[in-house]
Amino acid sequence: MRPMKVLRIVPNVPATDVALAERFYGQFLGLKIAMDLGWIATYESTQTMNPQVSVASEGGSGTEVPALSVEVDDLDEALARAEQFGITVEYGPVQEAWGVRRFYVHDPFGQVVNIVAHR
Repeated sequence: MRPMKVLRIVPNVPATDVALAERFYGQFLGLKIAMDLGWIATYESTQTMNPQVSVASEGGSGTEVPALSVEVDDLDEALARAEQFGITVEYGPVQEAWGVRRFYVHDPFGQVVNIVAHR
């Protein structure tokens, strides 16, 4: 049997109004619409990424497990954008012992999103 390649991993966020995603995922995070069927909207980055799945009993430092982690290249810019969009930072920003700087926000659907930058 030949090895199977995982090409993509897509988290699906439950939502009652998919249009609310545009402000958070499109404008705040800068992702582009790849597909919008009205009942599902898929946002994508122009960056090449490796598929990952994290399984956790906590979010680190005693925090809740975030539904999504979004790695950014400039955490200060992400913080400024959160303030600009009126998005409340729920945790952080903090430099964690394992070498990341991060903060938590909620998306419009109540999901905890970990915004993180590696050193």
